[in-house]
Amino acid sequence: MQKNVAIVTDSCASIPETIIEALEIHWVPYYIHRGMEVLRDLVTIQREAFYEWLPTVKELPKTASPGPGEYLQKYEELAKEGVSRIISIHMTSKGSGAYQAALTAQAMAQDLISGLRIAVIDTLNVSMCHGWMVIEAARDAQAGKSLAEIAEHVRAMIPVSKMLQTADTLRYLYLGGRIGKAKHLVGTLLNIKPIISMEDGIIIAIGQARSRRRAYQMIVDKVEATVGYMGKIKVAYVHAAAREEAEKIRTLVERRLDCVESLIAELSPALGVHTGPGTAGLCYFPISMT
Repeated sequence: MQKNVAIVTDSCASIPETIIEALEIHWVPYYIHRGMEVLRDLVTIQREAFYEWLPTVKELPKTASPGPGEYLQKYEELAKEGVSRIISIHMTSKGSGAYQAALTAQAMAQDLISGLRIAVIDTLNVSMCHGWMVIEAARDAQAGKSLAEIAEHVRAMIPVSKMLQTADTLRYLYLGGRIGKAKHLVGTLLNIKPIISMEDGIIIAIGQARSRRRAYQMIVDKVEATVGYMGKIKVAYVHAAAREEAEKIRTLVERRLDCVESLIAELSPALGVHTGPGTAGLCYFPISMT
């Protein structure tokens, strides 16, 4: 069936490149300001080099979302290719300016291009929760669904898509100003592993453990408490330069839940700035609830 709708997102969705290519997902890079150097996320800086460098810094690089002009350029490119319907999907507006930039670009594009319709969606989430919404939208588009149908599906995923992750330290979230409601954990001992999630678009702390393994068990407990033993989910095991840790979580999860689809995704540098290398966790949604 002919694809009627183009899907646009940005690099912080952290979707594996093979999936981006297979589903024809269009994306715009974030920016990383490293001193006087301006890097484009996943264009002029790649994951491996970035995560090797990040632990050496005394001051975190700054990140910036794409501006309205960059989203407008992407929308115009698609219109020139004959696209008349676009869904643009972005990370939480409470942690990034991407959603507002895309809204501005939407208004500009619809004034400039007759017949073009664009839906801009704030996922109120990050990482592969954001990424899953993009993936599902792209699959709907390939199946020939309408703009309204795809937008409805994505919006139904927002309240049930959950991110749970842990790291050795909250230093990166704190220094980057993305700590949200987890500030009280900043001063915890180094041997305490915080577990963070997101609620209504803001980072929150939902627990802490004395070891990574215990943190991972708590993460799986929380997923099972939501969907039930052997509940059906789609899950992405996410990490920042810590694939072995993501694999450990995968082993624990797949003993207790029915993973209809699973994948491993490494955070893009622009997102990893705020989590730091060593972060591992998961992003999932229960398929019966969407």
